[in-house]
Amino acid sequence: MSEHDTESMLDFVSAVSGETYLKVEENLGDGFVRLRTAEAERRQAKHDIRSFEDIVIELLRNARDAHAQRVFVATARDGDDRMLTMIDDGIGIPETLHQAIFEPRVTSKLETMVMDRWGVHGRGMALFSVYSNVGEGRVAASNLHRGTSIFVRADTGSLPERADQSSWPVVERDEGGALRVTRGPHNIVRRVLEFACEHPEIDVYLGSPVEVLTTVHCLGRDVLDTSELLFCDDTSRLAVWQRPAASSDASDLVEIAEAIALSVSERTAHRILGGDLAPLDTVLHQVLVDDEPTPCPEPDIYRDRRSLKIHSDDLTAFRRDLTSAFDALAEKYYLHLKGEPRVHVGRDQIRVRFDVDKEE
Repeated sequence: MSEHDTESMLDFVSAVSGETYLKVEENLGDGFVRLRTAEAERRQAKHDIRSFEDIVIELLRNARDAHAQRVFVATARDGDDRMLTMIDDGIGIPETLHQAIFEPRVTSKLETMVMDRWGVHGRGMALFSVYSNVGEGRVAASNLHRGTSIFVRADTGSLPERADQSSWPVVERDEGGALRVTRGPHNIVRRVLEFACEHPEIDVYLGSPVEVLTTVHCLGRDVLDTSELLFCDDTSRLAVWQRPAASSDASDLVEIAEAIALSVSERTAHRILGGDLAPLDTVLHQVLVDDEPTPCPEPDIYRDRRSLKIHSDDLTAFRRDLTSAFDALAEKYYLHLKGEPRVHVGRDQIRVRFDVDKEE
């Protein structure tokens, strides 16, 4: 029997006997049945996600497993709907698989499986579980070596979230010096901070879609060459998170932002391009001062960020000077610089990070 004939037979059986028949592999008698694998997977997927906060951590783990070094989390609420856009600079997803990744048992981790504080990851069930619990889930933009933007929308009447989404939890150091979230609401902010504490090597940003768009626009202009910004006629060749930086005007920025699930008005786009809005800092640096934890940020943490602004040409020259200065240290201690120095301009500080390999 061909595959088409098999599907036709299943459709016929479903129509005659109802969906219940297709859920059961074997009737064991006395009310007991053995479920078909597909039905068992569907029920497990519904069980895996209990709240919107669970979706946040599953998508963060996916970004980590895609070897992301930057993750941008944008959340917003519209009535009963909670929206989430997560953008990373990981390995990306081929266009042909944008829908398939939401199917059960689809994974890029054939030889590996991760056990972390949140359980097992690598079964190919995380995105299926997310998709099974939301009203909308899609890959907004991605391709191999370009990173990913994933958008989800959920009805909080069906999938609850914590009532307090504005308060930040307390972060403290444990006996070993590692950062840990110790108390506070179990909201989206907490999930993101817990992940960031667990993976300090990943820069994690959290804010509204406008704040995240402002941030990727500013960071993108810092890392892209002037020629890439001026002569980019196809933003799809850029990493997903860098694309807003290549916008030529406000209407162009609105279009690019929509394509990566960060919708804003043209008025807001003008404000971003004009430098009226300041970029976010990473979530860890928002709770650290001189590498020590600070009290919880106030609920209006996002309302007043007056960041220092440095022209992208000056930052490019600064990176070049830093690379030259690092060469002497590298030669003496047998180090290799991985990529360019990473420079982050904050409200009242400039941080430089060198990623290095050491010769054996």
